[in-house]
Amino acid sequence: MTSKYTASTAFLEALHEAGVSYIFANFGSDHPAMIESLAEAKKSSKLLPEVIISPHEMVALSAANGYAQVTGEPQAVIVHVECGTQNLGGAVHNSAKGRTPVLIFAGASPFTQEGEATGSRNEFIHWIQDVADQRGIVRGYTKYDNEIRSAKNIKQLVHRAIQFAASDPKGPVYLVGPREVMEEETEPVAIETDRWQPIAPSALPPQGIKEIVNALTKAQKPLIVTSYAGRNQETVKELIRLSERLAIPVIESVPNYMNFPSTHSMHCGYQWNAPEQNELLAAADCVLVIDSDVPWIPLINKPSSECDVYYIDVDPLKEQMPLWYIPSKHFFKADSYTALLQLNECVSSLVLNEGEIEKRRQRITRIHESQRAEWRQKEQINGEEISPEYLTACIREITDENTIILNEGISNYETIYKHMLAEAPGSIMGSGGGALGWHGGAAIGAKLADPLKKVISLTGDGSYFFSVPSTVHWMARKYNTPFLTIIYNNRGWKSPKLSTLGVHPNGAANETNEFWVDFAPPSDLAGIAEAAGGAYAKAVKHPDELKEALKQALAAVEEGRSAVLDVYLPSIQSENKKPAHSGLYSH
Repeated sequence: MTSKYTASTAFLEALHEAGVSYIFANFGSDHPAMIESLAEAKKSSKLLPEVIISPHEMVALSAANGYAQVTGEPQAVIVHVECGTQNLGGAVHNSAKGRTPVLIFAGASPFTQEGEATGSRNEFIHWIQDVADQRGIVRGYTKYDNEIRSAKNIKQLVHRAIQFAASDPKGPVYLVGPREVMEEETEPVAIETDRWQPIAPSALPPQGIKEIVNALTKAQKPLIVTSYAGRNQETVKELIRLSERLAIPVIESVPNYMNFPSTHSMHCGYQWNAPEQNELLAAADCVLVIDSDVPWIPLINKPSSECDVYYIDVDPLKEQMPLWYIPSKHFFKADSYTALLQLNECVSSLVLNEGEIEKRRQRITRIHESQRAEWRQKEQINGEEISPEYLTACIREITDENTIILNEGISNYETIYKHMLAEAPGSIMGSGGGALGWHGGAAIGAKLADPLKKVISLTGDGSYFFSVPSTVHWMARKYNTPFLTIIYNNRGWKSPKLSTLGVHPNGAANETNEFWVDFAPPSDLAGIAEAAGGAYAKAVKHPDELKEALKQALAAVEEGRSAVLDVYLPSIQSENKKPAHSGLYSH
């Protein structure tokens, strides 16, 4: 039998040409041509991206996101028509808000029904799944969407889509192709991939460099705020260089990455949703915001009206956020690594007041040390319950320079950042968005991206449910991507409770302790992973059990088996009438 060269063959070749290593796939009735092309390629030992089967689309896209977050390289996700597209769920949001490059391809219902072309409708579902605007399902989140209408230019469309995905601000792109088109025979096309590269990084204008440096060097109390500068690990080095040279304290606001070493004397903590004014921010006379969507929450925490704010980001207008503004003196659309190189070069040529810089360095160092002493105090065992602080400190003891921490702790997100004391670029990351369930698929993607890394996923029990753990752990076993999951289990959705108390601190919900968020009776969460993927599973309910359980779980992972520790924290039902502290997410 002679193999055919179809649009699907060209599509898969284009992915390979673009450097895509993996296709995270959930195939359906719209993919016969794709499956046939993959089978022919396997039979002839033709090099194409490896297919990773994902029984749930949310996990498929989360895995692609995790891989891209570790490597910076876009991967591909293939789903089934509009149903599969909708099943991507919040992972599309996370990809868009986290600026993660990925190409999503979905089939489309055939556009013929009487055999006019190969692939014509032959199943009842082809009528049911034919919708008016399939691309519209994700258009509010994607950087680019298009329909493949001909086999003749399919490679150009794929390379253009990936060029969009990989250019700043990075994000997801979406292509659809009806069955008839994907079955269409065509001639091979040669593509010069060096002509389809991402847009080169943008830089600060010369006058902008001078203005920012002049403001920072003249300020008495300068401050840097960042959230995701560490997306590019090289940026961290330049941020440290600027901070050290001018003794400027750094605050991480809702961080998605390790942006600045937590143990560095200029690191002055994390901003989250706590209903309090940050003292350093209030006192600052100049703030450089670099790579941050939410540098502060102005209702409760902001710089003074006399403070000069400068803002640098690849998306300074936040074009996908209808309501967004901060009182910045100037906004600059620039790549943070490039901009910091420019600022550091300018600073290095100046004669500075070393005495003033040294006095500030000593003052900020004292603030840093006082903060850390307070944090260490919270890590002590207090009674018979496991606190989030103690749990995180114990996890810190089993990590090393070869560990990647995935943080989806939600109501414990800030606690995890504080007490992990992350120092190395790339050692900790979050989804960058607000849709729960990222951590499971992302752990698979991170492990595929760097198999030698030890991947530890930290999650709340609510986000663990969202992650589709049965799919996650089936995939982890099938594709040999073992990782450790630790569940911060407070038996409910704590964040909606915190959100309610943030608006109604003395309301009826607080009075009655009824928030409709508890998970009683509790499930055997670790057992889900054991049943679906043979994971090592254990529940931990007492502080004395914790350290040994962590060692056993890590040993299982090092032997090639995923592990899940279900760690019981104080229940949300036992925390009534605590001080209000609004949650980040909807769950």
